[in-house]
This record gives sequence, structure tokens and C-alpha cells, in this order.
Amino acid sequence: MRIFTAALATETNTFSPICIDRRAFEESLYAPPGQHPATPTLCTAPITVGRKVCAEKGWTLIEGTATWADPAGLVNRQAFESLRDEILDQLKAAMPVNAVVLGLHGAMVADGYMDPEGDLLTRIREIIGPDILLCAELDPHSHLTAKRVAAADFFVVFKEFPHTDFVDRAEDLWRIAVDTLEGRVKPVMSVFDCRMIDIFPTSREPMRSFVDRLMAIESEDHEVLSLSVIHGFMAGDVPEMCTKTIAVTDGNRAKGETLARELGLELFAKRGTFMMPQIDEKAALDQALSIAEGPVVIADMWDNPGGGTAGDATVILEEMLARGVTNAAVGMIWDPIAVQICMAAGEGAEIPLRFGAKSAPGTGHPVDGLVKVVKVVPNAEMRFGDSIAPFGDAAHIHLAGIDIVLSSVRVQSYDPSLFTALGISPTQKHLLVIKSTNHFYAAFSKIASEILYCAAGTPYPNNPAKTAYRHVRRNIWPIIANPHDAPEDSEAA
Repeated sequence: MRIFTAALATETNTFSPICIDRRAFEESLYAPPGQHPATPTLCTAPITVGRKVCAEKGWTLIEGTATWADPAGLVNRQAFESLRDEILDQLKAAMPVNAVVLGLHGAMVADGYMDPEGDLLTRIREIIGPDILLCAELDPHSHLTAKRVAAADFFVVFKEFPHTDFVDRAEDLWRIAVDTLEGRVKPVMSVFDCRMIDIFPTSREPMRSFVDRLMAIESEDHEVLSLSVIHGFMAGDVPEMCTKTIAVTDGNRAKGETLARELGLELFAKRGTFMMPQIDEKAALDQALSIAEGPVVIADMWDNPGGGTAGDATVILEEMLARGVTNAAVGMIWDPIAVQICMAAGEGAEIPLRFGAKSAPGTGHPVDGLVKVVKVVPNAEMRFGDSIAPFGDAAHIHLAGIDIVLSSVRVQSYDPSLFTALGISPTQKHLLVIKSTNHFYAAFSKIASEILYCAAGTPYPNNPAKTAYRHVRRNIWPIIANPHDAPEDSEAA
């Protein structure tokens, strides 16, 4: 067998002022053919898992380019087209192949392309023809368009949020692909449109039990090859933004359609109950400071670079400074210029510094102060499960009793190692402020005495009922109350 694999991924917040060019991909991950590291990076897990599977089978794995850009705004047209064509040219050179197995995110939007992944998959299908297997792993915070479903044989989606299972799901993807190529199964994909958009953390109920049941069905019913939920990505203003369920069965389309519908309607019935309770910055600090034992973790959940924001909001930090909070650490605030100034000053220097809140309205105000540069680290990294997340040149500064990590590459706060990489012991702090919606939970829950979810400022469009969408259709909850009574083709907002 000859199998082609590649990865092209980012998550586009169409409301973000930060555009993505080719350099953004190269800063996060750009691996030409055969140069992908042994450690996967979220959407590139099909490549590292594929190496193992093909080595065991004695099959030939032809690796194309693997590239990932940390989430931000619109992707530059030339950047998308050049990376897409790079992969397509590699596939053409690899022909003939028996299958194409991809790592995608699914929420990319590029200048001139509402559905870049649909465009890529359609072009791949045109190259390989109708009978060659084409499958991909997706992030659940994505848009499952009709164009993608028409082009691919099946998708497998991360089940967990936080996404701790991207390697496990890549193994599922390859298991189904191998069984298909060896003639044991004939995958058929069924999709149900839930007509809603919500946040579905699997670290709490009711989504925890729902995902556990998906895995139980897969384990008990051998005709069900894979079950997935596309959560949707509410910061992506595209026509097919919404939650969908996927059932991949062994040749039984009727069963898959029934199962996808039943599961989708169950999600719809529980709409509005999934998301964690949120409090503002004043209430978060009131509560955090009343807790005797630390570290208390405050998640600045909407200034999350993993959702495409800048990650430079200072709303919570300003409140901390106003209250004279000490024995606290903040990680991270994105400010490449401030990092450059700190690196030039050197460790131990005491300098006046302005940092943060440069990207957009609703992110607070730039902070001015006399800071001590405690530590500078070129090319800093933190852990994220089985992966490594680089956050570029970084600086640890100390201001008024608070330790602050400044980064030059935008990335959300996945793991306490973001602090230890800069010489900060997170378990010795009473208060940790991080920027992430829920990916932090798996790692930080192991050290936190309590976790508080804070909605501070307005860096992210987190209320679909009020977001000024231009392209999203109106027949989804919470834009309307009863979308399943609305026509299928309701106009966009």
C-alpha cells in the first residue's frame, strides 16, 4: 500500500484583528516532507501515528508538508493557496496512492475562501478519483460543510475538550483506514445538523457523560466505526457554522442516520447547560482572595489565543494591581515588543515598561510600571499532553508583587510548564491567572485548589445571539429559540 499524508491547519476567528500569513505558519509549525518531529502537534497526529502504522504493516507512507498556525484572524490568500498547492503538488508526485489520510483543523477561513478545507478536499478528490480512500481527523471546534462531506469518505473528530485525545483519535482514524484498505469494513458517513451553537467542555457534566456514551456505543456495537460531535466555532462567521453529529458505520447508512439524529437531538435538548459558570473579574478576585489554600486558578476564558484572540488583555491584571494583590503569577500576555525590550535590557535589569492591551477594544489598558526583568528565555516551550507548544522568545517580569510571563508568539495557557519554563514555581503561588477557555483544565486541575472561569472584557464574540454575524444563517439556537421549526434555508444574518 502507498498512502499519502499531510496536515494543513489553523482556527480562524473572523472577528480577530490579527491576520495570518505564511510566516505565522512557519513560526508555529512548518515541516516539509519527512521533517515532521516525532511529537505530534494537535492536528498533525495522523502523520506521527501513520508512521507507526505503516511501519508495522510494511506499507509506504509518503509524507507531504505538515503545517499549523496558532489561531488568529483571516488567513492571507497567498499563504493558503501556496500551502494548499504545495500539498497538492506533493500528492500529484506521489500518485498512484491507495489512500490519503490528512490532519486538518476545520475552522480555517482565508481571504477569498469561506471553506478552505472544503476546497482542499475537493481538489484532492479530483486528483485521486472517486474510488481512492480519503479521510481526515478534525478538531471539534470546526465547520462541517456539505462540500467537505461530499469529498471525504469519513472524518474522525477529537472527542475531548480539552483536546487530550488527539493521538487516540488519530489511531481511530488509521484503524478505520486500515480496515477499509484490507477489505474488512466499508465506512459510510452520516451527518445530522443540530441547528445550534454552544460550548461543550467534557471536563464537566452533561458533556462528560455524553462522550462516555459515544465511546461505549463504539465499543459495544461493531457496526458503529466512529461517533463524533462537531461542536462548531462561534467566532467563525461562515454560512455553515453550527453543531453537528457524525456517525460512521460499516455500510449501514440508515443506522448511521438514525444514530446521528438521535444523538444530535439529545444535544439540542440540553442546549445552554453545557458551559461552565462564568463570573467577572471583580467577582473572580473576591472569590479567589477568600480561598485560604492555593493555587487558585482564574481562567481569563475569553482572551484565549486558542480562539484567535491576541491574548494581550489586561483587565484582570489591572484589577489585581488596583487591589494590591501579591503572590500571584499571570501567564501569558502577548507583547512581542515588550519581550524584545526585556531581552535587550537583560536579566536583573529594572526598567520602565509598557505592555499589553494593544490589539483591540475591550481588552483593558496598557500597563505601565517599573518592572524587574527576572528571566528571559529564547524559544520558550510548554507541554500540552503529548505535544509541545512553543511560545517564542519570552520574558518573566516582576511588577508590584506579581510575576508576569510575556510572550512573543500567541498561544493559550495549556500547562503549568509555561511558568516553570520562566523560573516561576506555580504551586508556590496563591493565585494563577491564565488565558484559556478549557484546554488548560487537564493539566492545571492537578495543581489547583479551585478553578474560576472569568469573563473579563470583550476580546471574543462569545454570545451568538448578539454577535454581528454577516454570513451565519439565522436558523440556529440561540439566534432563534426554535430552529427545528424553521426552514432549512433560512437566510444568513
